[in-house]
Amino acid sequence: MMKNSMVLGALVLMLFSCSLSKEVRQQRKSINGTWILDDVSYAGSEGVFKSILFNDAQAFCFEGSTWYFLENNSTGSYTINSTTGACPAGTRNIRWSVAEDPSGNDRLQFKYIDEKKKDIYGATGYGMEIMSLSDSRMTLQSRVNVDGEAVSVVYNFIKQ
Repeated sequence: MMKNSMVLGALVLMLFSCSLSKEVRQQRKSINGTWILDDVSYAGSEGVFKSILFNDAQAFCFEGSTWYFLENNSTGSYTINSTTGACPAGTRNIRWSVAEDPSGNDRLQFKYIDEKKKDIYGATGYGMEIMSLSDSRMTLQSRVNVDGEAVSVVYNFIKQ
């Protein structure tokens, strides 16, 4: 009976590990590595925006931040540097994934984790649509509402 349980467990594990589509596996491979968030901009509305991204820091603090994605265990981090003291400098650990969206663009999702790789905020996470992805550039987008109007936050990354 124990042997059958082990075989069943191995089979279930294989099914889950093979459940990612070929497209998602390729996106994960392309995302793997170190990226610089070169630019944060807004689309869909005019005006000047002051926003806090990922419940962490103002948008301008993220420009020049370094993002690291490790494909084999779905962990990584981003680091905000601050020479002025206006931004909360430091490294934040994350667990990330690519979620397939059959009706549109796939999504890069992440959650904050601690040094032991445990979720910090439970079910709270963040998602951005993958607008474009190559071996050297990545553009992500998240949609938000501002005074009832749809606005997109656009994140442009360059691979190191």
